[in-house]
Amino acid sequence: MSPKEIIEQFVEAFNKADYNSLANLYATDAINHQVAEGPITGRENIRKMFKLAFETADMICIVENIFEDNEWGILEWKDPLGLRGCGLFHIKRGKIAFQRGYWDKLSFLRLHNLPLPTK
Repeated sequence: MSPKEIIEQFVEAFNKADYNSLANLYATDAINHQVAEGPITGRENIRKMFKLAFETADMICIVENIFEDNEWGILEWKDPLGLRGCGLFHIKRGKIAFQRGYWDKLSFLRLHNLPLPTK
């Protein structure tokens, strides 16, 4: 599968809050590193991360653009509340091996009425 197809599956599962299907898109030893968080290593830890995230906030990903170049895919997205972000996906053997996400955590917390960091 192409990076674009994997990203499209990612968005579909994300919008259903289907953390099991999301996790299954990742390689066993994948790394998901969101800019506002530390890296999460391993499919099972990524599954737990998504499960917790979906329990914390209702999130929707609206695709603005998907770009691909060989093993790399880039997702530019927004959500219905106005938050915007970008994800870079390295796809190896049909699985996400590495993901790097960029978004504004402070805006996310405010938009979802979640507690702000104390430091």
